[in-house]
Amino acid sequence: MKIDISSFDAVIFDMDGVLIDSEPLWKIAMEEVFHAIGSELTREDFQKTVGLRLDEVVVFWHQHEGWKNVTPREVEMEIVDKMKQLLRENGEPLVGVLDTLSYLKSINMKIGLATSSYTVLIDTVLEILGIKSYFDFTHSAELESHGKPHPAVYLTVAKQLNCEPIKCLVIEDSLNGIISGKAARMKVVCIPEKTHFPEPKLMLADFHFKTMSDFLVDLTDN
Repeated sequence: MKIDISSFDAVIFDMDGVLIDSEPLWKIAMEEVFHAIGSELTREDFQKTVGLRLDEVVVFWHQHEGWKNVTPREVEMEIVDKMKQLLRENGEPLVGVLDTLSYLKSINMKIGLATSSYTVLIDTVLEILGIKSYFDFTHSAELESHGKPHPAVYLTVAKQLNCEPIKCLVIEDSLNGIISGKAARMKVVCIPEKTHFPEPKLMLADFHFKTMSDFLVDLTDN
């Protein structure tokens, strides 16, 4: 089914795995920090918590492993610091992202960002990719009482963009993100992050593309 972009007032992007190839970096950062405190968790384990806020991820694994002599908050901040380093060393836009943002801006579409990543990482990514000017509003779920799959972060972005949720199109890569967008009564595009394990439930999304470039072709193919 082809997307009629004229039926939407805003496009709201997730960040990790959608704008930037950061999901592998998250797994590296978590593995290094967790191993430093004596955990034996692997990158494969972190598949279970994709799309959650970092504080929720750390609490989940703390409850699972019960680390000693370190608080979840301390672990959380160490992971953030490691991510900032890895993003600056390795951060690149995913294929099609820059062209898609440019096209949406050219047709005067409102553009938002709704992510589970912390504000400091939003700022880091937008700076690295040079795309801050494209976004009318960016928002982190760290500022909400609940992270994804709760719809709060998407509803806040829609409100700040002065758009009805049903007139917003969401771009996501994970199941928790898709559930969040759908719960906000938005239409959801799924562009699966390539390092995740196959997840049949991603079919819950309204539209599916392999890459952002494919999504753009769909928008512009008249």
